[in-house]
Amino acid sequence: MTYRLPPLSTLRVFEAAARHLSFKSAADELGLTPSAVSRSVQALEDWIGNPLFARGNRTIALTDVGTAYAAQVRAALDLLAQATRALPERGARGTLSMSAAPTFGLRWLMPRLGRFKARHPDIALTLDTTHRPVEFPRDGIDLAIRMGSGPWPDLDALHLVTESLVPVCAPELAGRVRTIADLGKLPLLHVTSVRDDWACWAEARGCGELDLRGGLRFDTIQYALNAAAQGLGIALGRRPLVDPDLEAGTLVEVLGPPVPTATAYWLVCAPASLARPEVRIFRDWIRGELAGELAADSLLPPV
Repeated sequence: MTYRLPPLSTLRVFEAAARHLSFKSAADELGLTPSAVSRSVQALEDWIGNPLFARGNRTIALTDVGTAYAAQVRAALDLLAQATRALPERGARGTLSMSAAPTFGLRWLMPRLGRFKARHPDIALTLDTTHRPVEFPRDGIDLAIRMGSGPWPDLDALHLVTESLVPVCAPELAGRVRTIADLGKLPLLHVTSVRDDWACWAEARGCGELDLRGGLRFDTIQYALNAAAQGLGIALGRRPLVDPDLEAGTLVEVLGPPVPTATAYWLVCAPASLARPEVRIFRDWIRGELAGELAADSLLPPV
């Protein structure tokens, strides 16, 4: 049978543009330029003889034809991805694509990746640390590490670490933070992506009257912790992400003990991805890392 198909590369570009309703966002996802996405979509429209998008001044919207076609293209790409993952097992000598939140990737995952590469040098690992949501399997991501409280419907999820909140600051400021009232005398450092952290901590400590309007705001936990280490104010550290700073002495814990949160970090993937040996190997490796760290913690003397 001879299939009458448009260029397959244009279908992948169209699906991303239809999902984001943005040529720029599709370009960022696919590693292309917005003009390349626009040309690819135009080539597909020319091939099928129908407009797929209604183009505004700075916006795009799917036409009726585009809406129907996007659903069918998405289903077809999903089917191709599933068929590929269902191929007979092979040795683990391929690639592994991961997505992780930036601060977690830098502070928790990166220090451990050397041990993974030493044990599995034939697996080429790619790490994506953008904040964009992952859509399995279309995004080409095999595994993702995400913060949340679960559950994760339709995904295989492995619990990694549960977080707790504790105020931290530079050593030279620690002597000025003896009581909760002292927090009102120093700038609080906020993270816009987890904007409720201070409110949750204050509620758990019974100090809902704490004024959270002032201070400095940052878009990542990493920047907030760096600012705290430079003496710019009091940050709310998330353990275990802040543990390296506490161990190094660049930050000091104040007003403890830590307050447990309902969030944790999870390793998630589409169940079909477990058919790939690279995915299973990484999942088993990270589980072993966690087991080893828990065993080491159990040997520590009580404090």
